[in-house]
Amino acid sequence: MSNSDRVVLALGGAGTVGSGIVKALLDKGFKVAVISRDSSRLERLRSFVSSTTKDNLTTIVGNVGSEEGAEQAKQALLKAVGKVTDIVSSLGFSWWQGGPPHTQTLKDLHWVIETLLFSTFVSWKAFFPLVRDDSSCTYTFITGGAGEKLLMPGTGFLTVGAASTLAFCQVLREEYPEVPCKLNQVKINTGVGTPERMAPGYLNHLDLGEAVSTLVEKRNTSHTVFTVNCPADLKTVLLERNL
Repeated sequence: MSNSDRVVLALGGAGTVGSGIVKALLDKGFKVAVISRDSSRLERLRSFVSSTTKDNLTTIVGNVGSEEGAEQAKQALLKAVGKVTDIVSSLGFSWWQGGPPHTQTLKDLHWVIETLLFSTFVSWKAFFPLVRDDSSCTYTFITGGAGEKLLMPGTGFLTVGAASTLAFCQVLREEYPEVPCKLNQVKINTGVGTPERMAPGYLNHLDLGEAVSTLVEKRNTSHTVFTVNCPADLKTVLLERNL
């Protein structure tokens, strides 16, 4: 199956991490679909990708954070693209500094868990059946290292939410050891930024997109965690390991 025959659903594709992945997939000849609650973010994404690949990008306004919304989005997706062969999930947010836990409310914690864990679970449950039983299909989770360390004082709730997502990905690897679909996880232990908002040690989202799109393209690993600690790891951990 050539790249032009493959349709990638990019969950979170309108975000910083996701947009780099979407652009790289399109540039490699994949068809890509992106679902977002925010139509303005989808418009920004359309203006960001290469003009020659826009026709291969399908954007759908929908909410994959609720069971009902995810089911509606799935039906709209299948109506628009017909099939899905690959899924990349980079849902959630990358930064939260609400303050130390004793200053927060239960509502704040609910929001963090809902945004990071619940949306990952609900979308996986809705869309995984589309690719689960086919060995030529892939499902790739993009997660962050905040689940294993506190980024800085005041960001503790992000660590709680990110840790729950890491645990969920571990559960899936161990609960579904024989699933035909290539199930992988890319764990990023550093910041990711656009070229104009880079900091020392950060990954350029375009370089990350290139590496993740190569992982999707090759389809030669499964139930693997690729840990990226710095820009150099994109080549050694993801690109070279998959060639």
